[in-house]
Amino acid sequence: MIILGGTPIGNLGDASARLVEALRTAEVIAAEDTRVTQRLMSALHIENRPRLIPLHDHNERVKAAELVELARDADVLVLSDAGMPTVSDPGYHLVDAAVAAGVGVTVIPGPSAVLAALAVSGLPTDRFSFEGFTPRKGGDRRSTFTALVNERRTMVFFESPNRLAASLSDMAAVFGPERIVVVCRELTKFYEEVRRGTATELAEWAAEGVKGEICIVVAGAPERVADLGSGVDEVLARVAGGARLKEAAASVAESTGLGKRDLYEGALARRG
Repeated sequence: MIILGGTPIGNLGDASARLVEALRTAEVIAAEDTRVTQRLMSALHIENRPRLIPLHDHNERVKAAELVELARDADVLVLSDAGMPTVSDPGYHLVDAAVAAGVGVTVIPGPSAVLAALAVSGLPTDRFSFEGFTPRKGGDRRSTFTALVNERRTMVFFESPNRLAASLSDMAAVFGPERIVVVCRELTKFYEEVRRGTATELAEWAAEGVKGEICIVVAGAPERVADLGSGVDEVLARVAGGARLKEAAASVAESTGLGKRDLYEGALARRG
């Protein structure tokens, strides 16, 4: 069968006993990066030398059929570089192909950056959404955030440290400058850091430069009483946070149900 193995996201001590045993006995390992897997096995003092097959974003669709056929006769252990395969990592297409072919799929649960960030954030955990990596381009990123402006659940994003400041600025502009955000950096590692604050505060902090693996946890949209006066207040707050007036009016209209033109004209009148 196909065995999805959760690997440490930073701290080697988080490797489960089941994962260690699977690594010791595996005959075939499909790995996001075979070099990373070899380093993991070496660090865990595992001397097994299985067949290592690269499985990454660029070859997964091609390799899936081969791995499914291998899994008919022997277990195939699937590993990403860190965390759980299929979660913003290779594995989904392989699992899909295995299910379609009637080949069994099981899992060795392990560390998850998504759940670790959610748990440590201090934001509501009863309902949440995982949104993956934010888009690279600013326009696409703002469009993504605009589509989520009414999301009441806590949201978790992955982000590159190089784009963190830009993403937080876009969050301040679209979600509002006072939206609570938590940035989790280097979770489970020596330099682990958790920063909590408003989107505006954290955008200013991140502008100085941040390194490491990043998760962003964002509070869900608050319940709003839709009246024009408060809507205009929100538009002006977002403009003060860096949003364009038209974008701010459109975003607030989407989240409140108020008229975009009314909000735009009301904001213009307030600005004199």
